[in-house]
Amino acid sequence: MTDEAITALREDELLGPLVAEYGPLTIEPADDFFQRFVTSVLRQQVSMASAAATRERLFEAVAVTPEGILAADPQTLRDVGLSRQKTEYVRNIAEAFVEEGYSQAYFADTTDEEVLAELTSIKGVGAWTANMQLMFSLGRPDVFPVGDLGIRKGMEALFDAEMTRTEMVEAAERWAPYRSYASLYLWRADEDITDSVGEVTPL
Repeated sequence: MTDEAITALREDELLGPLVAEYGPLTIEPADDFFQRFVTSVLRQQVSMASAAATRERLFEAVAVTPEGILAADPQTLRDVGLSRQKTEYVRNIAEAFVEEGYSQAYFADTTDEEVLAELTSIKGVGAWTANMQLMFSLGRPDVFPVGDLGIRKGMEALFDAEMTRTEMVEAAERWAPYRSYASLYLWRADEDITDSVGEVTPL
């Protein structure tokens, strides 16, 4: 899949130069679905540096498993840097993993739309967080996280114009069925966001 995606995007007149500059980038399912999910919550509306510091403290303080999060005193989660809201969210996610038995295998035969619908039914999980799971927990190849600030900046840099979400979605259709891979390069398209991108995994 990666080779096919890179070959197709390399031939695109807009993304091609970014593929040449950054080389092949790939998306693979996370080693630990739940930990990756929690990391996405930590990255909501904060800098990558802040999220990384909180993640390090969290992983040192508690066992980052569904059972470990639920067993932890909520104040412990607050003490490592989670807001009251994010503490509630990660506990909600942990409960869903325990009650529903979520795993990569659980979602193996579901469509992207079905995954989004199920994950966003968890209180505190919005479209952005669910899309991050599709891409980086489940390794789905054709996700376009239109609500991501970095994607918007990348699209505007690439097309040299401000764009609405509808316009971005329509413009990104040219990269189907490899829009997840295209997103990796869009995150690299604007110099102001390149240093903050933590999702890209070089081959």
